Amino acid sequence: MEIDFVSDTLLTETVLLLCAFVLSGMVGLERELRNKSAGARTHILVGLGSALFTLVSAYGFTRVIGSDVVLDPSRIAAQIVSGIGFIGAGVIFVRQNIVSGLTTAGSVWVTAAVGMACGAGMPLTAAVTVALYLLATTLVTLVMRRIPRASRDRIYAVRYADGKGVLRQVLRTVSERGFEVALSHTRRAEGPDGPAVVATLRFTPQKGADDGDLFEALSEIPGVFNVEAAHEEND
Repeated sequence: MEIDFVSDTLLTETVLLLCAFVLSGMVGLERELRNKSAGARTHILVGLGSALFTLVSAYGFTRVIGSDVVLDPSRIAAQIVSGIGFIGAGVIFVRQNIVSGLTTAGSVWVTAAVGMACGAGMPLTAAVTVALYLLATTLVTLVMRRIPRASRDRIYAVRYADGKGVLRQVLRTVSERGFEVALSHTRRAEGPDGPAVVATLRFTPQKGADDGDLFEALSEIPGVFNVEAAHEEND
């Protein structure tokens, strides 16, 4: 088989790969700004890989087409759709009945589709998809947060002194008041009070729970620097 290093479609393929790079990077940048583990680089690689697979499927086998060979570009594309699920599943975590990573998994799925669209010669459709994705992760998220929920769960971000057993006291206090506690995630932070940990906690009142001012009760625990209402995110 002859190798043609500069094919007639090289310029088209390069432009489509660049489109996949830019559009996938936009999706990844949104994840990067939210401090997610799968950021710009991951999404760019997913988009580029999907675009390249699609380009190979569409243009890579043109030299072998003949009367006895039929090209079916959809076969590789179908494998991308099924294979990308493994990457998406890898960013979903379940901790204490709290699911996180769903939005990032969805963004990886969308990025693969964007890359495939670019590889198939549909960069404008891919751009519209990215615009709708950004709309869904910004405006729609803000709207959903304003919709009242029937749940009585309370979600607080508690900043407390690190290494002094404060979290244990927090759990004991809310347990005595009849609340079930689920830890969403934690992160370390530096502040004027020294090294601290910020924990996002979900408090679910049980039957007979003391439904008084939980916010004040948490604030009065020694070692707790700050308590703020928070939103639980599954992304």
